[in-house]
Amino acid sequence: MKGNILLKHFRDFEARWCIPQLVKPPLTVINVKNSCTQADGESTDHAETDPTQCRWQWQDEELVLLAQKAIWRPAGEELFVADLHLGKAEVFQACGIPLPSDNDRGTLLRLENLCKQWRPQRVIILGDLIHGPLGVTERLQADLRKLHERLDAEVLLIGGNHDRHLHAAAFPQHPSFRLGDLWLSHEPERPCDGLAGLNLCGHIHPTTTLRQGSDRLRLPCFVYDTVEQRMLIPAFGELTGGHDCRIRGPKWLVAEGTIVPWLDNAQAYRGSSLKW
Repeated sequence: MKGNILLKHFRDFEARWCIPQLVKPPLTVINVKNSCTQADGESTDHAETDPTQCRWQWQDEELVLLAQKAIWRPAGEELFVADLHLGKAEVFQACGIPLPSDNDRGTLLRLENLCKQWRPQRVIILGDLIHGPLGVTERLQADLRKLHERLDAEVLLIGGNHDRHLHAAAFPQHPSFRLGDLWLSHEPERPCDGLAGLNLCGHIHPTTTLRQGSDRLRLPCFVYDTVEQRMLIPAFGELTGGHDCRIRGPKWLVAEGTIVPWLDNAQAYRGSSLKW
């Protein structure tokens, strides 16, 4: 009930709280240049009216942030997701904690539907495809073998810390690599090739907590770190926790199937009872 009340406040104050350049409409194209003075981005004349996506640009790289907690790259028709943590329920069950085993089914179904919508040439998973070796059941192994067929796309996995026990024969893993102006990795890191680039990564499971009085609502979010030139992607899996990300910079909250640009926490605190 408290969460519903906060969501109501979230919707009521959305226009008031969004990044000022983005108030009308709430979603727009943001052009980000790689410089200190323009690091926070600036709106362009082209506005998006679809509340499930937000177009965003870093140098020559155009990205579409999706409310399904994924990123679409039009240039190469790639779809980025991170932190599925498949098999997590089975890991908990092995430790004596009863959890239902249908979370993987929901996660893979959402990914399949996302691929049907966008028809990517490649699906790039930014680490932590699985949660742990105890969760790699025969059923999950079968799902992984057929994943590229199910998604009708090439599937590439950048190995994450939870993927260390995933046998290469079951699912090949790749190290961090460059794609255009993007540096793709699981954990946050700077480009290893010495060139400038936007680090696109997972691992953090970024969330933002909204508070009003004693009520709290934690929402997954995309976070752009203007200092490190990094975009953090929210965890895609259904059974994943979240880390309250306190990086000051542009954020995009995901709530009720929509994506909303949000103020820096210091700005958001001023002049309202709804705060971080």
